[in-house]
Amino acid sequence: MRERTQVRPRHHRRGVDRPERQQPTQRPHPVPLLLRISAWIMRPGHKHTDDDRADLADARRRCPDLDTVAGLARGLAALVRHQGTGQHLDAWIDRARHAGYPEIRGFAAGLASDRDAVVAGLTQPWSSGPVEGQVSRIKTINRQMYGRANLDLLRKRVLTTP
Repeated sequence: MRERTQVRPRHHRRGVDRPERQQPTQRPHPVPLLLRISAWIMRPGHKHTDDDRADLADARRRCPDLDTVAGLARGLAALVRHQGTGQHLDAWIDRARHAGYPEIRGFAAGLASDRDAVVAGLTQPWSSGPVEGQVSRIKTINRQMYGRANLDLLRKRVLTTP
């Protein structure tokens, strides 16, 4: 009904020549989501399916800069995953500083400025993950109370919830 009530272009009216129909063109392969490309890059190679490998190769063919970014991301992931001495950190920072991307250069500069803390994080067996999880849980409880909770009420809510 809406189509009939809308004003149609002049060539749709009777007695007027209609333009020739164009042959349908083949649509280009859609660009994968950034999240999917990130997963392909960060997943170890032996865990990829054949389709994943083909799609990643296609994405790399379309965007040559992706090879550089993927190499840097995989290098950093290897530093983080494999607890070691952090000896390769300086080499990774140098590679990242010479990459042509300001975001990666800025990240590398931040790592270089906090080098001692980063090396400690890479080499020490401890993790602050459980503490960060508890802080996140307390913040969630506080947000649920719209920030109006005083310390006594917050203490009761934190201690009673698992």
